[in-house]
Amino acid sequence: MVGKLIVKLRKEKGWTQSDLAKATGLSKGYIAAIEEGRDPGVKALSIIAVALGVEIGALYKEEE
Repeated sequence: MVGKLIVKLRKEKGWTQSDLAKATGLSKGYIAAIEEGRDPGVKALSIIAVALGVEIGALYKEEE
């Protein structure tokens, strides 16, 4: 699940959901929803990937 990987990468950076929200310009509530399983759109996922320093495809590779 993409959300679980986002949580893992976020925690590896030592970031809270608020930190990721600030880095992406997305709301903390939206970040929380994605981490809990909401399917993010491609645009949001791209923004999150950039903030976390990974390629967008990496968010799907570990899902398999």
